[in-house]
Amino acid sequence: MYSFEYQRATDSQAAAAALAADGDAKFLAGGQSLLPTMRLRLAQPSQLIDVTRIPALKTIAVNAQTVTIGAAVCHSDVADHADVRRVLPALADLAGHIGDRQVRALGTIGGSLANNDPAACYPSAALALDATLVTDRRRIASGDFFVGMYETALAPDELIVAVEFPVPERAAYEKFNNPASHFALVGVFVAKFASGVRVAVTGAASSVFRVPALESALSANFAPDAARAVSVSPDALNEDMHASAAYRAHLIPVLAARAVTKANS
Repeated sequence: MYSFEYQRATDSQAAAAALAADGDAKFLAGGQSLLPTMRLRLAQPSQLIDVTRIPALKTIAVNAQTVTIGAAVCHSDVADHADVRRVLPALADLAGHIGDRQVRALGTIGGSLANNDPAACYPSAALALDATLVTDRRRIASGDFFVGMYETALAPDELIVAVEFPVPERAAYEKFNNPASHFALVGVFVAKFASGVRVAVTGAASSVFRVPALESALSANFAPDAARAVSVSPDALNEDMHASAAYRAHLIPVLAARAVTKANS
């Protein structure tokens, strides 16, 4: 019978050291991605190193320029945080529509980003907002962090400790979700900065990505019609039982237009 050890880390350095000492161990954050794979025996870690009780990973700090969220903060706490809702409401809105109530109560921002599920919502916010992922040893720009399907720039024993989100002038997130799983068939995060507009898409390909055509159109005219006028190629987009690549390509400018409408309201 498969068994594993459990230990609760007291700080990020201890957590990283424990993982470095055992190559078959895994960090346990919210467990919303890891535990289902363990139940199916797709993952059989020798140890689970719980990082959810590390105080430094549970904090949220907000000022006019940056929203900094500890890696072990759960989705519901991001969604309900008064200062996040005031300064960066798009991020709070995204967090409030992840999965269901149970998932939001347990899932964490660090766990979501480290897993980089192709249909997860948080990667689109990180990429569109040009976030910085702070680990136990370095700072990684979001543009360098997401490598491919379930792949990131993290070293095997590296731990995300916080995520820093620059505050845009306006932003919004829209997704067309699978009604059963609530994962995004397509999700689009639009962020308007003084320097221009950034658009990131999740659910449509093997990993989150930006859409330069939409960014150019919306930088010139931040209006729904400008987004709808953009055509997105279905090449390299996901095709599965839930939606064709062509349908996902169609949804991207539609959802971008809805996000712009929400951001402008």
